[in-house]
Amino acid sequence: MSQYQTQLDHFSSLCQSQGKTWQSISPEYASRMHLQNRFKTGLDIAKYTAKVMREDMAAYDADSSQYTQSLGCWHGFTAQQMMMAVKRHNKTTKRSYVYLSGWMVAALRSEFGPLPDQSMHEKTAVPALIEEIYTFLKQADARELDHLYKELDAAKAKGQDTTEILNKIDNFETHVVPIIADIDAGFGNEEATYLLAKQMIEAGACAIQIENQVSDAKQCGHQAGKVTVPHEDFLAKINAVRYAFLELGVEDGVIVARTDSLGASLTQKVPVSKAAGDLASQYTSYLDTTPVTSAADLQEGEMAIKLGGELQKPVRLDNGLYQFKAGTEKDRVVLDCVTSLQSGADLLWIETEKPNIEQIAELVNRVREQVPNAKLVYNNSPSFNWTLKFREQVYQQWQEQGKDLSTYPDPSTDAKVLMAPELDTTELATEADRLVQNFQRDSAREAGIFHHLITLPTYHTAALSTDILAEGYFGDAGMLAYVRDVQRQEIRREQASVKHQDLAGSNIGDTHKEYFSGENALKAGGEANTMNQF
Repeated sequence: MSQYQTQLDHFSSLCQSQGKTWQSISPEYASRMHLQNRFKTGLDIAKYTAKVMREDMAAYDADSSQYTQSLGCWHGFTAQQMMMAVKRHNKTTKRSYVYLSGWMVAALRSEFGPLPDQSMHEKTAVPALIEEIYTFLKQADARELDHLYKELDAAKAKGQDTTEILNKIDNFETHVVPIIADIDAGFGNEEATYLLAKQMIEAGACAIQIENQVSDAKQCGHQAGKVTVPHEDFLAKINAVRYAFLELGVEDGVIVARTDSLGASLTQKVPVSKAAGDLASQYTSYLDTTPVTSAADLQEGEMAIKLGGELQKPVRLDNGLYQFKAGTEKDRVVLDCVTSLQSGADLLWIETEKPNIEQIAELVNRVREQVPNAKLVYNNSPSFNWTLKFREQVYQQWQEQGKDLSTYPDPSTDAKVLMAPELDTTELATEADRLVQNFQRDSAREAGIFHHLITLPTYHTAALSTDILAEGYFGDAGMLAYVRDVQRQEIRREQASVKHQDLAGSNIGDTHKEYFSGENALKAGGEANTMNQF
């Protein structure tokens, strides 16, 4: 028996049990509304999407071509449009997620106005955005099912076979997909991290990403001045997130541990070692130090640590921070990754300064020597100049191969010469674009990247599309700028946004009015509605 019929039978029995008091309630309408809202709470979503993500991780372990992807969304509508587009073009939402960027929450969702990525925004804005995104994704479900119900009613009215339509309803694939949600550095101590993680999970998050920076000194991963914390501090926050998942019954919850050590040269405190070779002693071994012969060499407030059996004084900067030795960055990244995975994290995020597969693979392979199934979430960041970086890579490779580069400008004095538009059709640019196009597939295979995301794409698409429209509309093109560059394109691409009233819920509202008020319903739709011309 179909799911639709099972629900219908259930509500028929329920209505009959209430006698005449529910005589105006239609079991079919009730069953439709129930199916339109498959997920009743955020925890329902978190449990469902955690299972999806775990299955995807297992599929990737078996076959690296089964990597996953997402785009960062700063509003429920952008997430909704992304997933509706994925489903329309790919006929499935499988292996497609939503990324929630702390950067975009700070820049676009704070009541303080636009802020830098420094954890200055209200932390409650993060769970609020998770809930908003899932509200919009659930509405995409309701809208699509509403269309199928109307199709079903029309077929019934004509006496046509409804088997195919019922199959579509029974096998309906939801737009609700996993969200990887950024909790920054935890917004405080481990208790604060736990409390915020609970709110995020209750809103629907099945995957929480946390970084090893100092919470009150947090910087964007692609900016300078990053300060990392000792491993014990970071692992305590990983524990806090895991406890939050377990308390709420989301046993498959996913933790993404991000290390910023590749670009961080500072730490705020020197941990106390309790045993030779423990994490604290490994962390302090990377510090920049000077030798001391006795306590008499120390000034007030200074400390000494034992490294290799000798007393060393950590170099303390004028701002009170301690500095790591140059050249220890990769070793620190590997230690961060191994300890995180061995202490409850499920996935890694290595923040890099450029999108270079060889660099990423080198680090991942070192981690896999100790944790063979280590996997990455990787930031295909808009902070990278992808065009320039990949043209540089190709130029350098060809130079090493002895290829004739005389027709290309020499980037040794100014790399930006490779950005010149006149190079766009050259062999070098074509090869660089090919590498960019294959970056996700190649790095999934060679560098252990399970999930590819772009943190801020919808920030940039909103800025670009608005700039293009404003230039034309307020310029010579006038109204043609909107008609030619927006509406005409939406119609030809068959986007749901063309019928914006329907997308915003007008037809769903009319359907519900019919359920509630019958023939007395005052509906917004009808032949006179302008959206019917589309």
